Amino acid sequence: MDLFFSSLLHLILFSVSLPILFLIIYSRKSSNPKLPPGTLGWPVVGETLDFALACQRGNPTKFVRDRMNKYSPQVFKTSLLEANMAVICGASGNKFLFSNEDKLVVSWWQRSMKKILCFPSVLNETLARDNFKPPTFLPQFLKPEALQHYIAVMDSMAGDHIEIYWAPHGEVKVFPMAKKYSFALALQLFMSIADPRYVEIIYYPFKILTRGFLSVPIDIPGTAFNRALKASKFIHGEFLKSIRKRKMELEEKKESAPRDLLSHMLSASDENGDVKSEMEISTQVICLLFATHTTSSVITFILKYLAEFPDVYSKVLKEQMEIAKSKGPEGFLKWDDIQKMKYTWNVANETMRLIPLVQGTFREAITDFTYAGFAIPKGWKLHWNVNTTHKDPKYFPSPDKFDPSRFEGKGPQPFTFVPFGGGPRMCPGREYARAQVLAFIHNVVTRFKWEKVDPSEKVPYNPSPIPSKGFPIHLRPLENVNLFR
Repeated sequence: MDLFFSSLLHLILFSVSLPILFLIIYSRKSSNPKLPPGTLGWPVVGETLDFALACQRGNPTKFVRDRMNKYSPQVFKTSLLEANMAVICGASGNKFLFSNEDKLVVSWWQRSMKKILCFPSVLNETLARDNFKPPTFLPQFLKPEALQHYIAVMDSMAGDHIEIYWAPHGEVKVFPMAKKYSFALALQLFMSIADPRYVEIIYYPFKILTRGFLSVPIDIPGTAFNRALKASKFIHGEFLKSIRKRKMELEEKKESAPRDLLSHMLSASDENGDVKSEMEISTQVICLLFATHTTSSVITFILKYLAEFPDVYSKVLKEQMEIAKSKGPEGFLKWDDIQKMKYTWNVANETMRLIPLVQGTFREAITDFTYAGFAIPKGWKLHWNVNTTHKDPKYFPSPDKFDPSRFEGKGPQPFTFVPFGGGPRMCPGREYARAQVLAFIHNVVTRFKWEKVDPSEKVPYNPSPIPSKGFPIHLRPLENVNLFR
């Protein structure tokens, strides 16, 4: 009898505890958010090495496309740059991220990137805020009404650069030459620095800085990261000298003080009436130089496609020659001339679709939210990537084909072509980049025809596309070329 009651008691306890245990397990399971599908890869490094290897092989699209096909075409999780990350995909993903800036997400930069770009005191402030944003006044300063005053300078400097570094030679490496031009132009327009010797003094360490931007953040002598930090320190020191000199000129109200971006930075105040410190200005100038430096990639690969497609070259030449005739041999390009370069800009857009100057940027979730049925926890990083749309046949039929006509008429669907991002964080210098690229292409096309030296040259990415040999070309002056044969 005792055995019977003991067994009955155990049965009752089991019957009561089983649903309780089920509820506990279910509640724990339901409390875990349903994260996007994917893998976080190896501890610490995550999938950063896989992504870097795909870039090094010249196919960053593969990293993204493989995971979209394996996990989800809308969103997948990974771990890049030592951070758990959700990659938001497709046009709807781009729209979601761009329209929720400062609502659900904010701009995010890896600490090592900020350490390279920022003045130390500015770095500490941005780390405390954990939010690193570009200068808010730039959209005003780089509006078309302001940019139109720079077009003649862009045209003049492009012509001088080609006369000095291209015309005397039968062969040139386009990529390093385009970088040198882009850097010199930015220093001239932003800070009125025109001395070529001083430009070279700044340019050499700047190249070291850019090489170390996405390097492994190990700060010991000899590493790319350590060299980049030293280069950044040197550049900041030189810029502080220029900033203090200009500040003194403005305080003394010297009429000779240039009215450029630097002067604007020194006199502009924020919504609270506060002006930026010298260290903040130095940091922002370096960020601007870094951003404008990517236009050299666009110039390089436009010339690549013009060499590969003679029919496209002929159409660009015709458009540019008509503009050259209208301005005369002694005249410089005007803002209206830039607006007339519609076909050339279509060529530039198709170039940026196939070989994007940047892969995308990063955000950080400032609150828990849900996207496509998956939970994105607060603090997680997010990444939008051009390769989720730029080479999608749904948006661009025959996506690997070079076809500038895609951009005629209404052009691509919204949020499918995003070389400059979108929303409040859309690149503020996109109009500057357009004017710079078109002015340079105008000067090259109206003077030369060219052929590629190495048709099989590879193009790795780090983080922008970099031709492995600098894209050498054979130049032929137009007067020695029969264009109509």
